[in-house]
Amino acid sequence: MTIETPLPAARVLRLRSRSIDALRELPTRRPQPAPEADRPIQWELVDIDRYRVRDRGRTVGFIDVVGAVFVVLSGARYDRATEVLQTLDFDAAVAALCDPDGLSA
Repeated sequence: MTIETPLPAARVLRLRSRSIDALRELPTRRPQPAPEADRPIQWELVDIDRYRVRDRGRTVGFIDVVGAVFVVLSGARYDRATEVLQTLDFDAAVAALCDPDGLSA
């Protein structure tokens, strides 16, 4: 059994400062352009920070934008969707909702 001692206040401030600097280096997120109309995988911005992803017209999941991170939720209904991935790459987020053949997972 070890006794944990709190970090000195100065060290906590240095750690917090480095964390804030690292967060500032993350890319800013702008809305993703809609894909070409002939692609089977489509996404649309349905809220200020949420995309709905569809495969051939059927909803397969959602992508929430949380800061610089894309949180991927699989499922046809947002209130029942389950988190499957967190990524900094929008294309990887979309791919996580579809298999390599372009069919829904």
